[in-house]
Amino acid sequence: MYIPAHFAAGPAAVRHLLASPGAANLVTMTDGGLLATLLPFVYEPSVGEHGALHAHLARNNPQAGTATIGEALAILQGPDAYISPSWYPSKAQHGRVVPTWNYSTAHVYGELRIHDDAGWLARHVRRLTDQHEGEREHPWSVDDAPDKFIAGQLRAIVGVELVITRIEAKEKLSQNRSADDAEGVVKGLRAEGQEASAAAVERVRRQ
Repeated sequence: MYIPAHFAAGPAAVRHLLASPGAANLVTMTDGGLLATLLPFVYEPSVGEHGALHAHLARNNPQAGTATIGEALAILQGPDAYISPSWYPSKAQHGRVVPTWNYSTAHVYGELRIHDDAGWLARHVRRLTDQHEGEREHPWSVDDAPDKFIAGQLRAIVGVELVITRIEAKEKLSQNRSADDAEGVVKGLRAEGQEASAAAVERVRRQ
């Protein structure tokens, strides 16, 4: 990934991307070419030197049964948004402004391991569910469904563990703009209801 120095994501930003509930595109190279699947994941920091991403694939997904050649890659995405030059006060001053796109992303490389163990899968599914249901007023639990039904669902998937070897991360969040222009970006994003992207710009300005 091309990462200019002023857009390099620090360790705290990387941890935030890894720990935030979300999904990642898992990309693998096989004898038949590249394969990719969007998967919700859980970050497990205790595995290996850099942690691991845990997810699952449908058993019938070709990516689940094809040997991976070399590294596997998971692409994580934070908030992203179009940035209008009309939000910059500098537009009125000199007009030398153009549109751009703000985003946070991490390319997570590692060794891919497939888990076909019912115990591993059951623990993973519960943890993934709790990660997304935990803050709800009436959270759904795996135990809300019949045991036989859950057992059948687990037989239809395989576990995926990406043991992380290296991470390349980038946050392009108006760091190259003046304080006034960045404030204009925050106001413009909030006016369009894009609170997460606005908060991300504010966060990097405080660092």
